[in-house]
Order: sequence, then C-alpha cells, then structure tokens
Amino acid sequence: MSTSSALISQSPLLLPQNKEKTIYDGFITVQEKDFRLRIILPSDHQLKHARLQCSWQLKQLLHGYHHIIKQRLQHCCDLASFMLELKTLLEVALKNRHEMHAAPPPQYYTQLIKEIESLGWDKLAYIDTEFSTIKLKAEDTSGREHLITVKLKSKYPAESPDFTVDFPIPLVISWTQQSSLINIHNQFLAALESLKEFWDVMDEIDKMTWVLEPEKPTRSATMRRIAIGNNVSINLEVDARHPKMLPECCLLGADHVVTPLRNKLNTNMHLWNPECSVLQNIKEILEIEFPIPANHEKTNFSMECGICYSYRLDSAIPDQVCNDPRCGQPFHQACLYEVRIITVRLLLRFGLFIN
Repeated sequence: MSTSSALISQSPLLLPQNKEKTIYDGFITVQEKDFRLRIILPSDHQLKHARLQCSWQLKQLLHGYHHIIKQRLQHCCDLASFMLELKTLLEVALKNRHEMHAAPPPQYYTQLIKEIESLGWDKLAYIDTEFSTIKLKAEDTSGREHLITVKLKSKYPAESPDFTVDFPIPLVISWTQQSSLINIHNQFLAALESLKEFWDVMDEIDKMTWVLEPEKPTRSATMRRIAIGNNVSINLEVDARHPKMLPECCLLGADHVVTPLRNKLNTNMHLWNPECSVLQNIKEILEIEFPIPANHEKTNFSMECGICYSYRLDSAIPDQVCNDPRCGQPFHQACLYEVRIITVRLLLRFGLFIN
C-alpha cells in the first residue's frame, strides 16, 4: 500500500491542502472523538522539521507528551506511520485522563462522611461539591486560626492526599492506608504548636512597628521591612525554626544615617539575648525606639519615589535613598535603572552627533 493510501485509510479526515502535499488539515479520530489537527511539512517532507497545530482540546490532552511527539517525528519514516503512532499516544492519554477523573466508588463518600463526623463538623471549614477538596481549621494555643487544604484522590485512603498550608516551612504528614482526617488534623495541630513561637515573634513586630513590606503579611512570610524613621528601615529575615535567634538584618537608607546604625549592630551583636523577643533585642542593639502605629502615621514613612512619584511600583516600594544629607529622597531601584539607561542612550546619541 502506498503512503497516501495508508494515510487515507488511517486518517480519512486529514486531507492535503496543496499539490505539494506539504500541508494537511482536518481531524484525527480516536475513541470516536474528533480532534482538529493541522500538519505543516517542509518542502523535502522531512518529518523531523514538521510543525503541528491543533485545537485547544487536543493541546490540553497532549500536555506532558511533547517530548514523545518529538521523538516520534524524529523516528517515523513517513506521515502515515506518524499518524498511527499519534493515535496510539492519544489512546493512552485519553485512558489516563479517564482514570484521573473517574468518580470514586460509593464507599469513598460513606467513609468520608464518617470521618468528618468523628472529627467534628466544627473542624470543617469547606468542602467542594465533588467531596475531593476539604479545608480543615484549627487554632493554636495563642488563638490564631489556621487552615489546611486537603485534596483527596479517588483511591483515598489507600493513596495519600495532597496538603496545602500557609506555613513558613514544609508540612510533612505521615500517611498509611489506615490514616484518616483525624490523623491529618492531629498532625496539623502538632505542627501549629511547633511554629507558635515564630508567629508570636512576627505578630509582635506587626503590632508594635510600622511594617513597610510585605503590605499584607501571610503566615508563611518570614521577612519584615520595618520603618525606623523617614527613609530609613531595617529588613529582618526570621528563621522559622529558631525564631528567637538573631535574624538576618539589612539596614536600608542613606549612608550617613545607616552607617552609624550598622556600626552599632556589629558592635552590640554579642548582646543578643535569646530569652528576650526579637523586637526587644533589635531595639537594644541599635539603641533605638521604633515608631509605633499608636503615635505615628504610616504616611510619614511612605514617601513617593522621586522619579515616578508613586510609592508602590509593581508591588515594590522605594528602597534606594539619596546619600546627600540635604536630600534624602527615596527612589525605586527600577526607576533609577531606567533613568541611567535613558541617560546613557542620550549621551551616546550626543557623542555620535559630535563625531
């Protein structure tokens, strides 16, 4: 059988669009489903240089199989043999997708309801209509509420669920075929208590200082940029596992203001007391008092960039300050870079004009 006859036999809905037979357009049929496909061949008909264009349904189905398609294009001798390989690949992809989205057996739902009742409906924050995504809530001993998102699989509990939490460190849940939602909740509670000291430290910083970044801290955030004064701040990176230890510190601001603070930090670092809070330690080492929300407005520390005249630029705030004591104007790093690029271009143009 010729190549053309074999192609027509395998894919009767895929037709040549020109005399040279370098463009084929139509449909490929797999398991009684038609998928739009367009194949563009080079003038020498070499498959390894072919381009495939397809509908979004076919593109979604073939997601994750691109490397296999490239291999098949490299090794197939003609278009007919490639189409046969592509059909086989699509059959596998459809089978895998069906298994992935197959509805769980009735006992799955029965067991899940029993587990929720045993745990307590008051611990359930959310459950979707397919009973595949559950959010459980818990409070730590400081009264903070936390959520854990549990994504169940159709073979639950034989197969471990996926877990998502707003933690600064990875959550590791031990799982066996005998595990249940109660086991998840208990391990979640234990993890909350191990991070209680870290959140106590961060909450004190958020309550007793003006936090410039992040604007809305999450429970997973380990960084705080705290205002010290006008255009002067300190960036703290707290270790979630050892929150009472000296954090990474970076002072931001004009040199004439930051240098004395940096000298104090280096000189007094040995005075750090793990029994005291991070905030108290930083105050004593730098010999300063942080502005507190009760006595100051945040606008006092939120000066606009001297170039773009805005405070936030793509979520970034001004972090570069003019070193001239008479100025002290803050700038976004991106704005300074843009100005430098424009200046260099103008100088180059001017130099070229003189030459």
